[in-house]
Amino acid sequence: MSTADIQAARWSAQDVSLGDVVSALDRLRNESAGDTEGPDLRTSVMTHLAWVPPEWEEAAVETLAGLGERHPSRGVLLFPEHDADDGIDAKVSVLAFPLSAQRRHIAAEVIELHLRGSTTKAPASIVMPLLVTGLPVFLRWRGRPPFGEPAAEQLVELCDRLIVDSGEWPDAPEAYRELPLERTACSDIAWRRTEPWRRCLAGLWPGIKDARELKATGPVAEASLLAGWLRSRLEHDVDLVHEAAEQLESVTVGGEPCPLPRERLSGSDLLSAELDEFGRDAVYEAAALAAAGEPG
Repeated sequence: MSTADIQAARWSAQDVSLGDVVSALDRLRNESAGDTEGPDLRTSVMTHLAWVPPEWEEAAVETLAGLGERHPSRGVLLFPEHDADDGIDAKVSVLAFPLSAQRRHIAAEVIELHLRGSTTKAPASIVMPLLVTGLPVFLRWRGRPPFGEPAAEQLVELCDRLIVDSGEWPDAPEAYRELPLERTACSDIAWRRTEPWRRCLAGLWPGIKDARELKATGPVAEASLLAGWLRSRLEHDVDLVHEAAEQLESVTVGGEPCPLPRERLSGSDLLSAELDEFGRDAVYEAAALAAAGEPG
């Protein structure tokens, strides 16, 4: 589908109330229908929240744009501005993706809220009126979540699944101990990046069943998760010999090299895969705890 096929209606304003946002959303949905036959088909999959500190704003917007019609959900992007004067600035977009052979659309709703000052400390009360009743809530947290602080605690309690990328954390793998595994399902995009390598390593079975060392060249989060996965699967200690690199380049276990997988997924592809998951991932949880040196 070309971008020319996508209809968009937008509204933005400063110092708004939540009532202003809801009214604008309803109005734009009607406008986006255009000359289609019958109403647009509203999202029926999820509400997708994202907490986006300033340094992650460009990457987050690019990733969201890449999702396109694959996940036409209601997206609520929260941009915290802790040091600004109190208030909320908003931008609402309704993107209408045409259905083939039909004069109807699937409507994807994107709500961007710049939370200023004290509003950054109470995001749950701001987000709750914007959730779609009866649908699961996915929370993508860019960067390192400050577990224990009000914003993180409120939004974790609100979501059905927390999606992080521990490759963005400066303190992985130790930080895996703080994952709220008992409170919500957790996904890690760094874990998703290891998937082709895990398939490769599984193909080396049973030759690696007694392996005691994993050598990996790549990001520390991904290397640590691979080592944690082996520890949890083999049920014995596996030492990690790590060399830093921007992406996983080589993995060797027990002297057996793993061929370099050809899969290189974009940020949008990786997030899309996590948005397709609805249950807890016991294998990831065990790998993350083992990577942090915790019992599974």
